[in-house]
Amino acid sequence: MGPVLAGVLQLLALIAALALAYIPLGTYMARVYSSGGHWRVEKWIYKGIGADPNTEMRWPAYLRGVLAFSAVGVLFLYLLQRLQGHLPGSLGFKAIDPDQAFNTAASFVSNTNWQSYYGEQAMGHVVQTAGLAVQNFVSAAVGIAVAVALVRGFARSRTGELGNFWSDLVRGTVRILLPLAVVAAIVLVACGALQNFSGIHEVGQFLGGSQQWNGGAVASQEAIKELGTNGGGYFNANSAHPFENPTPFTNLFEIFLLLVIPLALTRTFGIMVGSVKQGYAILATMAGIWVGFVALMMWTEFAHHGPALQIAGGAMEGKEVRFGVGSSSIFAVSTTLTSTGAVDSFHSSFTGLGGGITMLGMMLGEIAPGGTGSGLYGMLIMAIVAVFIAGLMVGRTPEYLGKKIGTREIKFAACYILITPALVLVFTAAAMALPTPGNSMTNSGAHGFSEILYAYTSASNNNGSAFAGLNADTQWFNSTLGVAMLLGRFLPMVFVLALAGSLAEQRPVPVTAGTLRTEKPLFTGLLVGAILIITGLTYFPALALGPLAEGLAS
Repeated sequence: MGPVLAGVLQLLALIAALALAYIPLGTYMARVYSSGGHWRVEKWIYKGIGADPNTEMRWPAYLRGVLAFSAVGVLFLYLLQRLQGHLPGSLGFKAIDPDQAFNTAASFVSNTNWQSYYGEQAMGHVVQTAGLAVQNFVSAAVGIAVAVALVRGFARSRTGELGNFWSDLVRGTVRILLPLAVVAAIVLVACGALQNFSGIHEVGQFLGGSQQWNGGAVASQEAIKELGTNGGGYFNANSAHPFENPTPFTNLFEIFLLLVIPLALTRTFGIMVGSVKQGYAILATMAGIWVGFVALMMWTEFAHHGPALQIAGGAMEGKEVRFGVGSSSIFAVSTTLTSTGAVDSFHSSFTGLGGGITMLGMMLGEIAPGGTGSGLYGMLIMAIVAVFIAGLMVGRTPEYLGKKIGTREIKFAACYILITPALVLVFTAAAMALPTPGNSMTNSGAHGFSEILYAYTSASNNNGSAFAGLNADTQWFNSTLGVAMLLGRFLPMVFVLALAGSLAEQRPVPVTAGTLRTEKPLFTGLLVGAILIITGLTYFPALALGPLAEGLAS
């Protein structure tokens, strides 16, 4: 079997698995967020945090809950790292430096999981499990909660109430993420992933020294890092490390995990707004972009000249032999079109155009299918913009799901769209203009610029993957990337929740002959076009200086 055919068959198997999980998982999540009852363990949690889960919140109160909970998370994780040297199970590792501790706390709380440290050489068991793994669960649950609040804004009318943040947070963690992560961890352990709390031990003698490894609760963290579209690896090599990702099957399984919840949320959306066809339209948009990007990535990585690349069956530099070009291409596209950031290959070693595809996936806003929750609310924002564009074409007040898209709503959507590009381009320009940040680049020219552009694209979009080659463990990058991650996560949520509140207050608009049918393929095509055009106009000059220049020159 040739490598191209193997890659295509893996893609088809992945699509089949996602299709089987789509309806049951999406329906179950809709029941979770529509249920009025509370499990006993949930009641204990509410009592412990002093929250009343039955109190409805308007959008400012919901937002305060999101920001307060996340701020406490940043502080707790920062202190946990700074006190690591005094904690049990630290494996002898010292406290994390202040700038790196801030960067890591901001990273994991914002669901970014950018890492400027070597996990196996910096973090002990307590920080990994009580700090990083916990944030993998709750940061993902926060994203789903905000998405559900926006969906309620479409579903409800003549009320500003969007549900209860604490109830949505706890339910998402206890009823969805935790059980799925347990099952996924058992599968990974059965396939050879590491799961223990052993200390540092020597694994071999080599010329000039020895190699040492420490154990850890790797499989359980790997499960939630993919399932919650987090991405932070227990080891520096991330999902390219055999302790995290031992076999081709686990590689495909991990891709399935990082895609399944964002895709299934489109059915949750359809059920909650009373039209599963609307969910299918959003799903078709996400799936169309994802499949297109995978096909384009495979083409760029397989279609190469030269005897070495022909013998290897493609551009194998930076890719694991046990995965190959096809599987690595699927993983790279999936992790950058979601807010996962986990890697099973090194994106810096991809071809010039291949590296540009990974960047473009993040620049789209990671909405195909995007992160847990963030992908859905990002796509719904783009749907509002597409409806507005269609309304301008025909001279009619735009409507979406029975709600008018007026001046207020489009301003919220526009602010949401502008935040991330502003962060990416301003921070990239500052890093390239100042003398010190440039010293962190391993490469010069277009590839060196791509390293910096990729870093701020990854941070601002809460992805977390790195282009490699960039030494990001400096005060400049730890600080600026940390700020970019926090602003890129929580400023958009302000406008999402404000938009949700505005929609929930409206009266429903009756469907007429002039209403745009947003469940039809025509709207799906319009939505795809709006996404690509808006992104292209925003980022094309920066892409032309980096990956496009490198790809055309090679």
